[in-house]
Amino acid sequence: SAVRPAHGPSPPMKTNGPVAGAARPKRNAAFTREADSMRLTARTEYAALAAVELARRAAADAPVGLRTICEAQHVPSRFLVHILLELKRAGIVASVRGASGGYRLARPPETITLQEIRDAVEGPSETPAPLTSELAPTSRDAAVLRDAWLAAARAQAEILEGTTLADLVARSRAQAEAMYYI
Repeated sequence: SAVRPAHGPSPPMKTNGPVAGAARPKRNAAFTREADSMRLTARTEYAALAAVELARRAAADAPVGLRTICEAQHVPSRFLVHILLELKRAGIVASVRGASGGYRLARPPETITLQEIRDAVEGPSETPAPLTSELAPTSRDAAVLRDAWLAAARAQAEILEGTTLADLVARSRAQAEAMYYI
């Protein structure tokens, strides 16, 4: 027979977040939404969402307010203000002052790539796997692994460089139309 404590079972512990002892995510840490997805920072994802929203509204040629972008894409405004400033410095968005001001794309959506957006908020991509690069001259396995990392980085860069905001808006519209007919 099992021994029970004299005072009975302890009540469930209340927490306001993850279970006690669980690892908490770090601020601005890279994360994945799915097991097989690419690792992105929240900054990059928020920047891309804001840029897609501006691209969707580019034909109107009217500036889009910060609140409108935040509500449409569910992005926290306190982060988006800083991200839009970085996109502005990179020449991706332009700001318009005044009561009816806001943001718009600085160039046509066909000319802005996901790679540009990522580089604007994260800085230029670095060569992957510095450890395997250091070990490559002395280790055949490290050399093969370095080559695999470099090939993966090239493939990723090729896709990001080949995907424009116009492409993403077109895909989004196609999905919305397909969902409408279901």
